[in-house]
Amino acid sequence: MESHGSSFSGLDSYFRALAQTPARLARRACSVSTSHEEMSQVKARSGSVMQRTLRWYDLVGFGIGGMVGAGVFVITGHASRLRAGPSVVISYAIAGLCALLSSFCYTEFAVDMPVAGGAFSYLRVTFGEFAAFLTGANLLMDYVMSNAAVARGFTAYLGSAIGISTSKWRLVIHGLPDGFNEIDTFAVLVVLAITLIICYSTRESSLVNMLLTILHILFIGFVILMGFWKGDWKNFTQPANPNNPSGFFPFGAPGVFNGAAMVYLSYIGYDAVSTLAEEVHNPVKDIPIGVSGSVIIVTILYCLMAASMSMLLPYDMIDADAPFSAAFRGESDGWQWVSNVIGMGASFGILTSLLVAMLGQARYLCVIGRSNVVPAWFARVHPKTSTPVNASAFLGIFTAAIALFTDLNVLLNLVSIGTLFVFYMVANALVYRRYVAIGTTNPWPTLSFLCSFSFTSVLFTLIWHFMPDGKGKAFMLGACSVIAIAIIQLLHCIVPQARKPEFWGVPLMPWIPCASIFLNIFLLGSLDGPSYVRFVFFSALAVLVYVLYSVHASFDAQGGGSIGQKNGEVTRESDDSEDHNSFKV
Repeated sequence: MESHGSSFSGLDSYFRALAQTPARLARRACSVSTSHEEMSQVKARSGSVMQRTLRWYDLVGFGIGGMVGAGVFVITGHASRLRAGPSVVISYAIAGLCALLSSFCYTEFAVDMPVAGGAFSYLRVTFGEFAAFLTGANLLMDYVMSNAAVARGFTAYLGSAIGISTSKWRLVIHGLPDGFNEIDTFAVLVVLAITLIICYSTRESSLVNMLLTILHILFIGFVILMGFWKGDWKNFTQPANPNNPSGFFPFGAPGVFNGAAMVYLSYIGYDAVSTLAEEVHNPVKDIPIGVSGSVIIVTILYCLMAASMSMLLPYDMIDADAPFSAAFRGESDGWQWVSNVIGMGASFGILTSLLVAMLGQARYLCVIGRSNVVPAWFARVHPKTSTPVNASAFLGIFTAAIALFTDLNVLLNLVSIGTLFVFYMVANALVYRRYVAIGTTNPWPTLSFLCSFSFTSVLFTLIWHFMPDGKGKAFMLGACSVIAIAIIQLLHCIVPQARKPEFWGVPLMPWIPCASIFLNIFLLGSLDGPSYVRFVFFSALAVLVYVLYSVHASFDAQGGGSIGQKNGEVTRESDDSEDHNSFKV
């Protein structure tokens, strides 16, 4: 295969490549690969293979470890204090439902195509290279930002456990802007230590995660029991300050959904589990149990812990940074030890979430490197450890750099909007893949459906958030709901499915992925304006990187774009049959 160095061998070569950018974009941006290519030629670019050593219980452990630490122990306080109040319990239930529906979409893809690329690979075989790159870039941003946030949360909880104030762990530099002026060297050390672990071995990483997760679940049970025992039911409805909004829904329905959008970050762990598909012993059995099972278990734990937190303190007294351990500060001498125990338990949970998320982010970058839209150096798998060492080390250092100085508040909404966007794209990709066989069926009816349904969902969301309450609003919301249901039923009756999954498929097609599309759009509408500004800025930066580098590297590596499929046409590497799209164990 021709090297991509031809476009980057010198300034003259690069400027000639830039002059050909429109033509190269036309050839590569919508170029899709096949499942067979992803599991053979593309996978082979890593050199050594990742060993299949993981079972379903490893995936459940990774899922629980990856989700629980980040959500409850870092984000719940912010969501309750600032967004939802006691109704953060409902926020977690809504976010959990949304995550479960999305997890079904991920599971079908992962069973059909058990590779390490997760959403990046799913979109590459469906919508093409550019959509996959934009999604992959947002996913990597999500992981790096959330890991940096969680690492700083670890500092806060460990400080609570051993009785040292967070301010003593961090060095304040007054010359830097607020939000970027607290230097946290301990968070950096934690990130780098976990980077070394995940570089060493995936199997050993699973054992470490399993041990920490079991300890963490014991602490979770302790927290729930203490919350319901020590707490007071009146805190569900009465704030400490009577001037603040009261009731179980102090900020109304919008507050519940705003809280759901914020805590949705808590479920990014199951996405990391899907990136381990290439290392699963039996994908057909293990992936559905591991992904969906972990989401269900974690949702139950989240709701119970959010309820116990709401019972411990009125929402307007909750410490946004360390809500559980701080709830017992200032108590009588007989209860101070509870704060220390909770802080230690939270520290275990945060370590497991970091471990799982950093495993996931490295595998995303590894597969993106296989596609040649970033340097192929990232794709290398070490022959002795069977892990993507280059990608793991690079992202570990990058995460540590951000954790050094960036405050948690700066990171949360940016991560939420990126996560919702990626899950929205995967749900769309699943519908498209079920109803369109590239080169065989007409894609426009399905594309028209997806656009119409998304537009209706956006319209419903705008009416919900901006139209004043009254009969007019209720009528408009009802009309949008009827139109959305009619659109789904129209697709179901008129457009036949082009393929049926051989081993595991999302039930009730297309209703479940459409529900996921709607919920993700609705939760996106709950985020604030600055979140969209940051998201657009980062997406624009990703597009710039694609235009200036990635499309040219991909064009060179694929011999001028001749390998693969153009969306809507079949080229020489396309197989005659779709049978290779299913992985047989």
